[in-house]
Order: sequence, then C-alpha cells, then structure tokens
Amino acid sequence: MEKTMDKIVALCKSRGFIFAGSEIYGGLANTWDYGPLGSRLKNTVKDAWRKRFIQERHNSFEVDADILMNPRVWEASGHVGSFSDPLLDCRACKMRFRADNLIDDFDPEAHADGMTKEQMFQFIKDHHIPCPNCGKHDFTDIREFNLMFQTYRGVTNDAKSVIYLRPENAQGEYVNYLNVQRSMRAKLPFSIGQIGKAFRNEITPGNFTFRTIEFEQMEFQTFCKPGEDMELYEYFKNYGRRFFEDLGLPAEKLRFHDHEKLAHYAAAACDIEYLFPTIGWGEINGTHDRTDFDLSRHQEYSGQRMEYLDPFTGERYIPYIVESTYGLDRTVLALLCEAYDEEVVDAEKNDVRVVLHLKPSLAPIKVSVLPLSKKLGPKAMEIRDELARYFMVDYDDTGSIGKRYRRADEIGTPYCVTVDFATVGDENTPADDAVTIRDRDSMDQVRVPIAELKNWFEDKFRL
Repeated sequence: MEKTMDKIVALCKSRGFIFAGSEIYGGLANTWDYGPLGSRLKNTVKDAWRKRFIQERHNSFEVDADILMNPRVWEASGHVGSFSDPLLDCRACKMRFRADNLIDDFDPEAHADGMTKEQMFQFIKDHHIPCPNCGKHDFTDIREFNLMFQTYRGVTNDAKSVIYLRPENAQGEYVNYLNVQRSMRAKLPFSIGQIGKAFRNEITPGNFTFRTIEFEQMEFQTFCKPGEDMELYEYFKNYGRRFFEDLGLPAEKLRFHDHEKLAHYAAAACDIEYLFPTIGWGEINGTHDRTDFDLSRHQEYSGQRMEYLDPFTGERYIPYIVESTYGLDRTVLALLCEAYDEEVVDAEKNDVRVVLHLKPSLAPIKVSVLPLSKKLGPKAMEIRDELARYFMVDYDDTGSIGKRYRRADEIGTPYCVTVDFATVGDENTPADDAVTIRDRDSMDQVRVPIAELKNWFEDKFRL
C-alpha cells in the first residue's frame, strides 16, 4: 500500500473528520472545518494532553486567556516589530512564496533556518531555483511580511484602536504568571498550560491541515530558577517525544531537529518532527529555553515587577522559561496518517478494507452497536443508550453486518457490539443476555455478557 496525503484527505472528507472551510462558497485558502469525528478526535487528544501535562504533573496549572490582548503585549514580545516571514514573488506568475520553504523543498540539507535573508536570496539565485507554480526563475528581492492579523476596536479605524489576533498562546501564560503564582501559592519550578486558537497571516504551501492561518496549540510553559533551565529543557524534549509515542506515533517516525540559528533570547531550541506521507518530515512540537527574556520584557513594558522571591534562599530573580508547544492540528493529522491502512482481506476477490488503527483511547467513536436484524432494534438501542452514558457510541442498522463492520473500521472504531437472536432468545431458547464483541485490528470475536460490558470496555479506553 502506498500511503499518500490525497488518500488521507479523501477519507477525512468522506467520513466526517475534516472539511474544506466555507466549502459551499468555494472555500477560503488554508482553512478547514473539523466535522463530527474530527472534532471528537481533537478532543480526545486534548484530554490526553491535559492528563499528561496538567493532571499528572506536580505544580502544573491550566489557564484560558483571551485571544484579544492589550496591544502592548505584542510590542513587549517583539511581534509588532519583528514577527515576519521572508517572502518573495515570482514576477512571471505573481505567486508569493516563503524563501526558506523554497530552499528546503529544493534541498532539505541546506538548512534555510540558519541563513540570513541575504544568504537565502543568494542561494536561490546560485542554484537557479525555479518557481514551484510556473517553473521560471524570476523572483523579486526577499521582503519581510508581518504575520499578525490586525483588527480594530471601536468605531474608528485609527491607529489608536488597533488590536491583534494572537499569533501564539504563550503570551497568555506569561502575562498571567504573577496571577497564577499568587493565587495557587506556586513555588518554582511550576508550569502553566493552555489550549487555544492562534492566527498567522502567512503564505502557506497547503499540505492539508499542516500549515493553516488559524490553528490550535497546546502550550506548556515551565518557570524555573536560572541555572536549572537546561536540565528542564532536555527533560521536556524527551517528555514530549514519549507523549507522542504513547499517542501511537512510532519512534522511527519521530526525530529531534535542533535549531542551527537561535533567536537572540534563546539558549536552546529543538523541534520534534514526524515523517508525514507526501510532505516528509514536519514539525509537531517545539521546545525552547527562552531564558528570562519574556518576563523581563513584560516587566519593562508594563511596569509590573516580575521577580520571584525564593522562600528558601531569600533571593529575588526573574524566572527563566522552558517552553514546549504542541500543534494540535498537526498532531491530529499525524495520528490520522499513522493510523491509516489498507489491508488485503481476499486477494483473489480484490477485497481490501480501509482501517484506521487509532489507539482505542483516542478513537472518536469507541463502540458501534449493530443489531443483526432490525427486529432486534429495541434491545440494541437499549444497550447503546446504556453504553452511551460512559463512552461515545454509534448505532448502525443499515446494510449487511460485513458492510457495517467496514464502516466502523474506516473511522477507527475499535469495537463493534453485535446483538443477535441469541441475545434475546425465543420461545424455544432462553436469552443468553450476551453480545458478540468484534475487535477492529484482529477482527477476532468474543462473547460477553451485557452486564459486564461497561467494565470490559473501561480498561480498553483508559488514557
């Protein structure tokens, strides 16, 4: 089987995972809507992240900051002055591209992230890199375009009313550092996490939901004493990799990519990349040692003291920050790509089943209840309603049982519960009050009493 992004996209659209944004109006480039199954899958990933990063960790707290913030936040963070992409235009076809993407697509070993703007332009010129759209080599100079979406507050569109859609979640954690530390009586090191939307007005190469103008991040910031930051940085690099492996991404398709060119405030930076079909290696996590830059800047711009009083030593200092950011949309895409499979059931009949081997705890639908006959509908619906008190359950009574199994396989449902005539019995045979459970991956079947279903499934779906 050749696994391609086109197959993933087709499955997502046909089975209710992800739809093109504003599709009935012709869409809007690089926007996507999550359907019934896609939104459920996103929520299961969020649940797994919250359990691992908030619930199970000591001194870890979640916030939910507003998307719109005081514009001074973005001046302090440096986004107003320097948050931009190196873009250039093809003079022939008028298409616009990121210079670093042109270079990396042409030569992945070139490492454009370590180049200056001038070096990137010279590389494109020396290697005569063609336009991906028209094939010609006739580019403008590289220019920096700010990536923030700008809007206005109030009734007049003057400069004083300018506000921004946040380009990252992290500042929401930084500006609430004092609030969390005080209200939760937190001692260093402690962490603040947040899940939320961010927006970037960037030129994108497509690649489905890998790079979009609206996206969701699972942010995690750990505040620590200076000198303890590098140890925490290494810890969270490996902590993040284990998290992805536990979600179901294999170790051989994950790698660390250390940044060659660091931001002026960073002591270290590393991405975790996943090997996507068609796309190749792509970032799904970024871990950074941000030193004391962020809190120092907010202290300077706000006038509020960001110092921490160490209760053990009596020292005052501005904490360092180790950031570990997880792209929710990219994580979901990676899980879908990894889970997708086409299995030959009968080669002679060209019988192939499409199946998503999602981890049961992450599957959007946990159980599908299938009455063998519509006459068994009342009993099957009774079982469905009881299970739905604890799990996401589907009910399907249309078509042959084989077709219903295949539909469940295709959306990653780990277990099907078949209600048959033995379940309810008849005048000659007493009801056995049991159902047949069919496993998605092995296709094995086992008979289980109805009274034991909840306990039987609970262990299987534990995060």
